[in-house]
Parts: sequence; C-alpha cells; structure tokens
Amino acid sequence: MRKIIPYDKKLVPLARKLRNNMTLAEVLLWQEIKNKQLGVRFSRQIPIDRFIVDFYCKDLLLAIEVDGESHYHDDQPEKDKNRQMRLESLGVKFLRFDDSDIKTNIKWVLNHIYQVVQELKASSD
Repeated sequence: MRKIIPYDKKLVPLARKLRNNMTLAEVLLWQEIKNKQLGVRFSRQIPIDRFIVDFYCKDLLLAIEVDGESHYHDDQPEKDKNRQMRLESLGVKFLRFDDSDIKTNIKWVLNHIYQVVQELKASSD
C-alpha cells in the first residue's frame, strides 16, 4: 500500500503556476520521464508537506529536483538542504540534478534515474 504524505492545500495554485512556467531543463526532463517512459509514473510540480518538488513518483516516494541558477545564491543552498532533510524524514528519497547536466548530458541523467527506479522497485517487492 502506497504511503500518502499530506500537503498544504494552499500550495496547489502555486504548483499549477509552476507547471505552466517550467524551466528549459525541467521541460527537457519531463519530455523523457512522462507517460511511464521509465516504467513508473512521475508527476510534475507536486506539493508534499509544505513544499513543492519538481517531479515526484508517488509509488516509490521518489522526488527529482532540478537545480538551476537560483539554487546557488544567497541562503538557497541551506534552504534546499533543510527542505530535503524534512522530506527525507517523511520517507521521500531524493535525486538532485544540476540544470546544466540535464541540458548537456540528459542520457546520463536518465540512466541514473532509471537505475534508482529499478533499485527502489526491487526493494519494494
């Protein structure tokens, strides 16, 4: 049975807005993981707890984050770390990719995601 993690319903309009304004790297990755292309269903810009993750597989509790330029300024790295630790404490596993890796080496990114998906599927059997 799938674990359901509650979320703040106030985040739904923002998640919808983010879905309509994805970055180039997010669009590129979404084109490769939507429609169960890696064997599992991913959703995009999904509220979990009090946060929104870029991509999420509910069946595996797997979040994928795309870190663009804004993730490396001011206190954002610390915020990202705290956010990830909070979600991991709820059972969410994280994959984090740099925006430039998706743009320049998407095959490597997809292979890594696929390997993690296979490992998580095997461990949940």
